[in-house]
Amino acid sequence: MPRDEATPKKPCCMISEILEEAGLDRQRARELRRQVLQGIVLMCEWQLERMDRVEEQRGATSGRKARKVTVE
Repeated sequence: MPRDEATPKKPCCMISEILEEAGLDRQRARELRRQVLQGIVLMCEWQLERMDRVEEQRGATSGRKARKVTVE
């Protein structure tokens, strides 16, 4: 059954066509998505480690208030 051009395309089909026109096949798009997600995970892990270090430093200096410093 031929597809009628007046019938709207499904969004997933439209995205696939756009990716094809841009030169990205499904496999390459999947690889890029994976790299982006791994980068986000790495950034989140780094941020959590950084937060833990700050908490440890605050624990070591508990009971002391930070000095108020004015910057001109």
